[in-house]
Amino acid sequence: MSTLEAGGPALTQERKIVTAIPGPKSQELEARRKASVAAGVGSSHPTYIVAAGGGILKDIDGNQFIDLATGIGVTGVGNANPRIAQRATEQLNAFTHTCFMVNPYESYVEVAEALNRLTPGSFEKRTALFNSGAEAVENAVKIARKYTGRNAVVVFDHAYHGRTNLTMAMTAKNAPYKDGFGPFAGEVYRVPASYPYRDNEAAGTKVSGPEAAKRAITIIDKQIGAHNVAAIVIEPIQGEGGFIVPAEGFLPEVVEYARQQGIVFIADEVQSGFARTGKMFASEHEGIEPDLVTIAKGVAGGLPLSAVTGRAEIMDATHGGGLGGTYGGNPTACQAALGAIEAVEQDGLVERAVRIGEILHERFSELQGRYNQIGDVRGRGAMFAVELVQGDSTEPNPELAKAVAAHAAQNGVVALVTGTYGNVLRFLPPLVIGEDLLNEALDVLAEGFAEALS
Repeated sequence: MSTLEAGGPALTQERKIVTAIPGPKSQELEARRKASVAAGVGSSHPTYIVAAGGGILKDIDGNQFIDLATGIGVTGVGNANPRIAQRATEQLNAFTHTCFMVNPYESYVEVAEALNRLTPGSFEKRTALFNSGAEAVENAVKIARKYTGRNAVVVFDHAYHGRTNLTMAMTAKNAPYKDGFGPFAGEVYRVPASYPYRDNEAAGTKVSGPEAAKRAITIIDKQIGAHNVAAIVIEPIQGEGGFIVPAEGFLPEVVEYARQQGIVFIADEVQSGFARTGKMFASEHEGIEPDLVTIAKGVAGGLPLSAVTGRAEIMDATHGGGLGGTYGGNPTACQAALGAIEAVEQDGLVERAVRIGEILHERFSELQGRYNQIGDVRGRGAMFAVELVQGDSTEPNPELAKAVAAHAAQNGVVALVTGTYGNVLRFLPPLVIGEDLLNEALDVLAEGFAEALS
């Protein structure tokens, strides 16, 4: 058992259950929450956290959970990472806010320089900073429309891009993200993505990446018209849709089409970026160079920061004052981002993501051989998922996903359910998690499958 100094009291790296889940203090807080917090703000794990670090979350009752969620992919460099905590503390003691649009500061420029260096592509780049992933996506669309003088935006089946009005229109899944919140922004068009597990079922034969791209491109040409399209926006690995890794060749074909047609290709790397997949950005796995990249989640280790980074001529097409926001690129969040970038580069976290992926693939492939309800095992690096089905069919099995996640929660492991059909278990462990702790969490999940399928 190791001990982590997580910017506060030493936190042992061990799973520990000392009360019922949720415990009495969490239950008391939950009652207060129901009386004060809007019902539409849900929590999948109502255990109230007081400390976190490494691979552990500690709740108010003293229970310790192995974290396979990282706040939906945010604390990849570790919760309360000392590099981030030190920089953020120093900044808080200096000043908290000036608004970069009024009085600028160096850390914003430093973050922009770093993201221009780290994102795919050897061309000249520019960066603008915002607060959330949805805000980054919305601004990327604004930039693409300004640059091209066109209006239409192409998105894909199973996509998730956010909860603002425009990004709800771009998101595919109705409940819980869109239901009852319309009408939505116009000029957003949806085409089929590459979903290898289900493409093959529908076609009866294997649908290659280039074939899936041709299917999408045909719809764009026939139903929208390429000359009307400002941007094609896609997650290189679809997140909320179920951690769908497109078939090889799909993304390069779509990028090539966009280049030929003068369409801005936007890679939404909010969840898949920042070392999560074993590359700094998931686009690198197939060698694509997006025109614009949207970045958030892991970039600042838990503080609210997002970015749009891309080709200088596209980013600079927007008039002065057309981009920004009161809190965009907050100085404390910028310092956190510089700490997170330092951690990734100096602590070998890209390589750690690769190793985590190897462990996850090995363990779940073994379980797949035991249970035919595990229909698909997929992912890259520490962005990994299993899709659950009804026996030998491909009929989604959301009940099994919920049962395994519930077993995990009761036994000290935080895991998430996702996917268009609610039948996918997704895993986003911190890149600093110890292998013994990760394997212990996977043991608990294996017990959950055995219990649910006995």
